[in-house]
Amino acid sequence: AVKPGETELARQLEYIRAIRAENDAFAAENGRKKKFYSLAMGCQMNAHDSEKLEGMLDEMGFDRTDEETEADFIIYNTCCVRENAEQKVYGKLGWLKHYKETKNPDAVIALCGCMMQQETVLQTLRQKYRHVDIVFGTFNLYKLPELVATRMESGETVYDIWQEQREVVEDLPAIRHFPYKASVNIMFGCNNFCSYCIVPYVRGRERSRTPEDILAEVRRLAADGVKEVMLLGQNVNSYGKNLETPVSFAELLRMVNEVEGIERIRFMTSHPKDLSDELIQAMADCDKVCKYLHLPVQSGSDEILRRMNRHYTKESYMELVRKARAAMPDITLSTDIIVGFPGETEEDFQETLDVIRQSRYSTAFTFIYSKRTGTPA
Repeated sequence: AVKPGETELARQLEYIRAIRAENDAFAAENGRKKKFYSLAMGCQMNAHDSEKLEGMLDEMGFDRTDEETEADFIIYNTCCVRENAEQKVYGKLGWLKHYKETKNPDAVIALCGCMMQQETVLQTLRQKYRHVDIVFGTFNLYKLPELVATRMESGETVYDIWQEQREVVEDLPAIRHFPYKASVNIMFGCNNFCSYCIVPYVRGRERSRTPEDILAEVRRLAADGVKEVMLLGQNVNSYGKNLETPVSFAELLRMVNEVEGIERIRFMTSHPKDLSDELIQAMADCDKVCKYLHLPVQSGSDEILRRMNRHYTKESYMELVRKARAAMPDITLSTDIIVGFPGETEEDFQETLDVIRQSRYSTAFTFIYSKRTGTPA
């Protein structure tokens, strides 16, 4: 039986071969290979997605460059979690217009990622940034070869944005940035709808990969010399709930812990509302799982947490910290904090400082609230 995504993968490999032939012909004629420049903004998930995009470009016969000014193909994998990430993209697009007009009229500019899933962004691109060649979102990364081919044939700007995931395509080529460590997606999307967050709207509903596919990928990486894997999901604690045969994240951790050759296992991100005693126990039991927990608190005020739609209280959060420290006295904790959420008072802020004092985090990623169009906040 053909797995969903296998025929799609075969189609894309066809496109890759055709583009490769054209790029090889270009190299023979011009005495140089075409180069690509790739930039991933935002989260670990985007960084991992970019490894796949880079793997496909490599197969298409492009060489990687770290200099935007010598690239024939430029791809930005965008982020829309905070406003400054979006402004950065528009700034770069302004510069690229000049680059295409003066230096390299044949350069191809591709944009993908979370920003592209927003209607307001697409309108802006269509009106002001017509020099962009390829625009696609978060659900159809694997279509890059087809989109490049369509652009080459038509000479027109290609827009291909999906509103939801149709199929997960496995086994895309990827370029890993480190020989000894790799990221593995265990799920995509998010169902939490925290009131400040755009992610569920741009990455869609939660979808878990099967444990078989995940373990097969981890074994392949181990055979390739990888020692450390990072299991990625917007909320790993709710992994497996939508599988035909439900498997908890704690069970998955124990499975990955058995893979020979892997020496360290990390994961992000954990939502406090789903952090189970079972998971804390699995972390304590598994010798390869790093005793490190990223547990975003966002705020220490119950009222602000309620408005953020976080589904836990300051006290229930502190209870999780106590449980984790009791099970693993040497655990390292880190967190995310938002300051200046709409309606936050000085008292609310003091509650957050109190959580910080009690939790004794090793690291905190702290942000000023950034308003995102389309979210309740």
